[in-house]
Amino acid sequence: MFTGIIETLGIVKDLKKDNDNLHITVSSNITHELKIDQSVSHNGVCLTVVAIQNDEYTVTAIRETIEKTNLGEWQVGDCINLERAMKLGDRLDGHIVQGHVDQTGICQSVEEANGSWYFTFEYDKGLSNITIEKGSITVNGVSLTVVNSKEKEFSVAIIPYTFEHTNFKTFKPGTKVNLEFDVVGKYVSRLYSLRS
Repeated sequence: MFTGIIETLGIVKDLKKDNDNLHITVSSNITHELKIDQSVSHNGVCLTVVAIQNDEYTVTAIRETIEKTNLGEWQVGDCINLERAMKLGDRLDGHIVQGHVDQTGICQSVEEANGSWYFTFEYDKGLSNITIEKGSITVNGVSLTVVNSKEKEFSVAIIPYTFEHTNFKTFKPGTKVNLEFDVVGKYVSRLYSLRS
């Protein structure tokens, strides 16, 4: 379980295909604190550490994860958001984030607004995911509040700290991002569909 509060950024150092799996090696300033078998959120995707060497560590993604996320588009040198799993007793500063990406979205626009930024994302409404005004959403692992919720689109407002300390600063129209919708909203949506 995660909070959506990004700890640090990592740099993709190596990508190796192994049948349907993808081994991803990341350089990070938290590598020395990691352990084999530890869960780390990478752009919102929960992956398990399988190897550590110096300031780099490796995680493995299976085909289903690659197909549901933007991992298949990663390249060496990409900057990714990292968060270690929450410790029992920690404050929940963001919202409950599982690290299970529901689908990807596409950045439609980036607007600067006197020191902050508005990012608008579009997603496939056919997958039955929903947002609500002032509800929670996770974009590339970042816990955010939805503004301007629409049927297949939403926006988020980004403060300077978040812009500088996450990979939001690299987004432009057309950027594919990982979306994890609010877990409470997903259960409500599922219950509603079962009653119909």
